[in-house]
Formats: sequence, C-alpha cells, structure tokens
Amino acid sequence: MAEILMPKATAVWLIDNTTLSFDQIAKFCNLHHLEVKGIADGDVAENMRGVDPIAGGILTREEIRKGEDDASYQLRVQKSKIDHIPQPKRKGARYTPVTRRADKPNAIAWFIRNHPEVNDPQISKLIGTTKSTITKVRDRTHHDSANIKPVDPVTLGLCSQIELDEVIAKAADKRRKMDAEKAKLEEGRGLKPAEAPEEVDTDSDSGSGELSAEDVFRDFTG
Repeated sequence: MAEILMPKATAVWLIDNTTLSFDQIAKFCNLHHLEVKGIADGDVAENMRGVDPIAGGILTREEIRKGEDDASYQLRVQKSKIDHIPQPKRKGARYTPVTRRADKPNAIAWFIRNHPEVNDPQISKLIGTTKSTITKVRDRTHHDSANIKPVDPVTLGLCSQIELDEVIAKAADKRRKMDAEKAKLEEGRGLKPAEAPEEVDTDSDSGSGELSAEDVFRDFTG
C-alpha cells in the first residue's frame, strides 16, 4: 500500500466526512485503530485540520462508497495526481508578510504537537522562522506563550500543502530509517544464553550413594 503523507490529518477528514469504521480508516492511514478512536474522541490530533484524500488524488468517492457498504472492505490508495509535478526550489529565506508573522509560533506549536519527527532546521526553513523562536515555543518561554495555539502552517498561509507534505514525508522517512537501524543493532546483540543448570552430585564422600542392608539394620542390632 502506498504511503499517506499526512495520515492523522487524512484520518480526521475520513472520520468527519464518512461512515467508515475506525479499523478501515486505521488500515488506510497506517495508524493503530485506538489512535483513530482517540482522534474521533478528540484526545489525539486536537485542532488538526482534516486533509481531503479525494482532492489529493489518493482516494476516490467510489472507493469510499465500497468501504461504507462493506465493513470488511479495505480501501486502496490511488496514485496521487500531483506526484509528478515538479515544485520550484526556493532560494533564500521565505518572506512572510508582516500581518502573518505573529502566526509563526502557532505553526511551530503545531509541529511540536503533531509532527515531532520534523526537526528545527526543517521547520525554520519551511515557515521562515528562527531556531531561537522554536526553542522558546518548545520551552514555553516565548513572550506570548499564553496565547499560542497549535494551527497548521497551511491554514495560516505560511506554506503550501505540497511543501508541508514534502517536509513531513522526508522527516518520516528519515525517522523510519533511524528506527530500522536501531532495531537491527538491538537484534544483533542477541539474547543472553541461559545458564546451564548446576549438576547435583549424588555420590557421597564414600563414593557410593546406595545403602546396604547392613547400614539399614545397624541400629537394630544389639
């Protein structure tokens, strides 16, 4: 199955706009079904804006209808229509209009809460902020911490959906490789071999563990 670039945001949209089961959504978005339930209950991905998989070209209405009609049906990802479109490379720092600069802490908070795999340099380059600002938001030492609320950068107009998807996909891929290398390293260590049970010496100091008839009746002889 192809990878969903924004699985949680896609799950939000499917929960809000379809009657698919949690299990169907979880399998389609590569999430645990309890995580999908948490999204539906508002415990996970709070305030996250849903991403329409139909508009993104990774799911069709017909496919959703099949899933709604049959709870055992597993949705199939369609090849994205925008994968082949080359995106222009931006040179230098992104310019952000003055009216939107105050929204950057909200976008930073969104990344910290929903995509911790995206590192500070990636956030800084994407929305045009500084490492110092990111640190202050993370440590809650920002001068406006009381008013900061997580909002995705696309909604704030700080970047495009395609740019955001690309950054998240790269970060997720790097995280998977690191986890795979870590798992491989741990497997290489192997398990500590079990110690051999200690052998019990059944022989007495005299060399034989058997009792003779003479030994048994010795106390009864006068």
